[in-house]
Amino acid sequence: MLRCSLLAVLALSAVSAAAADAPPAVAAPCLACHDSDGSGVGKPFVPIIAGIPAAHIEEALFAYKDGARTCVVQPVMCEVAGALSDEDIATLAKWYGSLPRYSHAASFMEDLAAKGKAVHERLCARCHLEPDDPDAAYALGIPLHGQRSDYLRYALDAYFEGNRENLLPEMEEKLGQLREGDIDALINYYVSY
Repeated sequence: MLRCSLLAVLALSAVSAAAADAPPAVAAPCLACHDSDGSGVGKPFVPIIAGIPAAHIEEALFAYKDGARTCVVQPVMCEVAGALSDEDIATLAKWYGSLPRYSHAASFMEDLAAKGKAVHERLCARCHLEPDDPDAAYALGIPLHGQRSDYLRYALDAYFEGNRENLLPEMEEKLGQLREGDIDALINYYVSY
């Protein structure tokens, strides 16, 4: 009898652990693009959001919901974000933020990555920390290290084309200091993470 009870407790524990790892119900519309591991299911313009601090995911979702970010390439993003409640946003941010950081092991050019590291340290390092930095959740900018190159190019172009608001004047100032070739170098550096 005791053995059966112990087996039942272990079985319930396994079910509870599996349920804790399952995406929350509110994530259903997100899974088509971001998948249950936050990897972006290989879509080039979908960011990797696994392991991004929850505060940054919340900020991005509110920016889509409020129109500070427009959805030029992926219009469904604005539709989905617009339908989310504040509680939904907090739930999604906490869940995706708790996932292990996904690495897509993309190829990059080492010489450009080295140049990009210098550009990052000169212009971006104060606000954009590495995802595993203990202060990443408190940084002003979202971690960019380990993102897909297509997404990084898309995001930077969105700032230059006015499809994404610079939430801080410093961001606009730093973008204005980029020289020819700096964007390719930065992308190679971030992808090399």
